[in-house]
Amino acid sequence: MEAAMGLMRRIHPKHTDTALSALLSLMPEHSSDLLSQVDQPLQDARLSRLFSGLRKQVLCDQESGKEFILCEYNRDADSYRSPWTNKYQPPLEDGLYPSVELRNLEIEANDVFTVYCDQYYEGGISSVYMWEDDNEGFVACFLIKKDGSKSGHGRRGYLHEGQWDAIHVIEVGPEDEGTARYCLTSTVMLSLTTNSDSCGTFSLSGSIRRQMSVQLSVTEGHLCNMGKMIEELEGKLRNSLDQVYFGKTREMVCTLRPPAELATMKLPDS
Repeated sequence: MEAAMGLMRRIHPKHTDTALSALLSLMPEHSSDLLSQVDQPLQDARLSRLFSGLRKQVLCDQESGKEFILCEYNRDADSYRSPWTNKYQPPLEDGLYPSVELRNLEIEANDVFTVYCDQYYEGGISSVYMWEDDNEGFVACFLIKKDGSKSGHGRRGYLHEGQWDAIHVIEVGPEDEGTARYCLTSTVMLSLTTNSDSCGTFSLSGSIRRQMSVQLSVTEGHLCNMGKMIEELEGKLRNSLDQVYFGKTREMVCTLRPPAELATMKLPDS
């Protein structure tokens, strides 16, 4: 199991679903142990990162007409709760729901995060889910799915295929003397492919994960604190992706295939 999970962390993100299904079919006796960890995303970093890759489907809320992301955080049995109407699709009589206070915060977070997604990603789908924690606090999951292909949410049309998945899970502790403890775990998974006469065929994929934990005042509200943390850590993740994946790729390409003007340049005789 440890070796298989180690390999999964190094495979193409597009193949996570297939790899996990194959692993569960080989070791069905471990399926309940693996799936039970989905409700504890902060206890095992590897499983949290593994299951985050399964978030690839969206569903349209028939009542509101808005799309929402399907994941283990809004799933109960075979139904998924919509963050827009708080209803399960397909309908579920005894589904789990957040408290009234937490639901109001969830509604506000979804409205704010929709604006955030449009400003930073120029479109895409966002969903926010919240639920009570056993430690008298709560957990919030902020999700973003951006299809950057020509047929998706891409506005520039550079990519043949492109996928950006961002998962932010925040554990908020109980308030103590006007402050609360926030623990944020963020994962970004990127996959892109070009296929054109000018660029040729090129495929790049990768994922990165970071954590941060701070004690903040709740004077401005939980949503303000969580938003600042997500914005800060996501900026660091984007910079890391640019340096690690795109930077190293440019370095290797320029080393193996230097630009034409550099190849024809002659050094002085001296």
